[in-house]
Amino acid sequence: MMEDGRDCRDVIIQLAAVSRALDRAGFRLIASGLEQCLSDDSEQGAADREQLEKLFLTLA
Repeated sequence: MMEDGRDCRDVIIQLAAVSRALDRAGFRLIASGLEQCLSDDSEQGAADREQLEKLFLTLA
């Protein structure tokens, strides 16, 4: 967009939209993994849930 001479505001709006879309996709992936871990009552499921919670917080 910048090479095409587009306005800086247009570039920033597009970057913000892409950033939000990636954030939403990441949150959905982590939420899906957390749901699976919540249904697993084993020790491994608890460990996976803790790891996924830490990953989730890195997205915030």
